[in-house]
Amino acid sequence: MKSQYDVIILGAGHNGLVAAAYLAGAGLSVLLLEKNDYIGGATTSQRVFPDFEARLSRYSYLVSLFPQKIIHDLGLKLELRTRATGSFTPYVKDGQHGALLLSNVDEQQSRRAMREFTGSDKEYEQMKRFYELSRVFAEHSWDSMLAPLISKDEFQRRFEQDEVSREAWRSLAEEPIGLAIERYLQNDLVRGLVLTDAKIGIFTHPHDTSLVQNRCFLYHLIGNKTGEWKVPVGGMGAVAGELEQAARRNGAEIKTNVRLSALGVNRESRTVEFHLDGKQHTMDARFLFVNFGRNVLAKYVGQSYRPDAVDEGSVFKINMLLQRLPRLKSAHDPAEAFCGTFHSNEGYEQMNLSYAQAARGQLPEHTPCEAYCHTLTDDSILSPELRAQGFHTLTLFGLDTPWSLFAENNTEMRSAAEKKFLESMNQWLEEPLDDCLALARDGSLCIESKTPVDIEEALGLYHGNIFQDAPTFPFADTAEQVGTWGVETQYDNVFLCGSSAHRGGAVSGIPGHNAAMKVLEIVNAG
Repeated sequence: MKSQYDVIILGAGHNGLVAAAYLAGAGLSVLLLEKNDYIGGATTSQRVFPDFEARLSRYSYLVSLFPQKIIHDLGLKLELRTRATGSFTPYVKDGQHGALLLSNVDEQQSRRAMREFTGSDKEYEQMKRFYELSRVFAEHSWDSMLAPLISKDEFQRRFEQDEVSREAWRSLAEEPIGLAIERYLQNDLVRGLVLTDAKIGIFTHPHDTSLVQNRCFLYHLIGNKTGEWKVPVGGMGAVAGELEQAARRNGAEIKTNVRLSALGVNRESRTVEFHLDGKQHTMDARFLFVNFGRNVLAKYVGQSYRPDAVDEGSVFKINMLLQRLPRLKSAHDPAEAFCGTFHSNEGYEQMNLSYAQAARGQLPEHTPCEAYCHTLTDDSILSPELRAQGFHTLTLFGLDTPWSLFAENNTEMRSAAEKKFLESMNQWLEEPLDDCLALARDGSLCIESKTPVDIEEALGLYHGNIFQDAPTFPFADTAEQVGTWGVETQYDNVFLCGSSAHRGGAVSGIPGHNAAMKVLEIVNAG
């Protein structure tokens, strides 16, 4: 290693790798430092259950926001597959178990399922009208994600061309999304199905005046102008692996097992002090990139951190390895049900109730959650032996489980929440999930649960927020932000290249790209 670099990047998550690949490819000297012994951060794939050759995406699992432009620019060889099933929502009607199965490949099947559930085509047509709003919003906003920020007023002018565009702006950017959901949809379960995309990862409700639920919803629906969440073949580890290769191929240096000790961020220079292989190192950089949260940056520069109330994380993650898929009370094919997003306890009023209970400091009586089986679309993350035996992975995301519920007694509350979420799933199954889980050599079940406290400890995400901060709208919040890339900090030449940047969050690579463009803008101007 040298004593000085053009750019030092702290954190080798996917955004740090994107930034490194762009900047090294432009001829700058780049050093990428990672505290863990692996590359990828939240996008890593790991052998979670050591007795089995199965590499699970431990924290994140699908791709929607990663722009095709970045894939093209960096020459990434990624295969992203469409899930045949979009969503599967079981229900009980007239004492009989059924399910609302919405297909990603067969609209007539989706229409039939909605008609069978609601008794007419009206709700399906209304749902299409509602999602047309997010499609229009994506059309007007997606290309701006990789460009400097524009003002809210200028952004709004993009939506003045017709009535649908104006309605999209009003419903998704100006008023709480609950109003539009209730205006367009009448069925409680369908309303809840739509609302989940506004709640994943954050603690909110449909009429939250902060509009954090709107911002979260847009993040889930505007990716590459389609909003489709696709399966990365090889798991998230394949995404991180391709980015690592691109960064190294372009000349970036990458070091793991780094213990950061201090940062110097004065006007004249940026200094990084760290331990590696038992030795103390001090490096100078013209530019410093931070691929972790503002909370962690504040700690290293000796400043206080004042988060917003909406920055608190709210997700409960369960990773499972199954020796077989469970049978369903609705008699649907399990492969069809678990291929898409399997929703449980996510009715509209049910989630209003679970939010209210969690806000009072109680674990909700009925915990809303959704699950998904990666291996039904891509079984390459399993060894040939496990595939032949019918093994599968199952990932569960729990809602309305804010950090505050786990802060005082994480171990006890983790156990209680895991039990609740398994009960939520089991109500729809002919056999409990426990009976389908693989068994390790020591007889333990192959199940791993992560609370917001666990996620914060592992990844440094503030209070377990999978976005690091509350999601942002794709336009400038203040006049000072107009024309910036949304990555700037109060320190000269110190930039956020991760999820805590404006337009950060999810597996997007967007802040990594934007931080790199900011530096190239400075270099080219100078």
